[in-house]
Amino acid sequence: MAKAYWVAVYQSVKDPEKLAAYAKLGAPALIAAGGRVLARGEPAIVYENGVRQRTVLLEFDSVAQAMAAHDSPSYQAALVALGDGADRQIRIVEGV
Repeated sequence: MAKAYWVAVYQSVKDPEKLAAYAKLGAPALIAAGGRVLARGEPAIVYENGVRQRTVLLEFDSVAQAMAAHDSPSYQAALVALGDGADRQIRIVEGV
């Protein structure tokens, strides 16, 4: 079974306090669900049409595991804490 990668890209942070509240709940929830944080922060460099935006990369054992992590009650509580504190995109990509 192929690994899965959760890619979160933050277009903007509207409320740093809400983002901090989300981080306190979100990271532990995703790690407890089997996620492994591989990278997080501002890009070291961007190329082509890249935009310097906070990016978070997690690895899961499968797409199903990543989806279950997202849908878990503990991660959903983190999303409530985040509310409208950030505009971001999350993608789950199957590894090759």
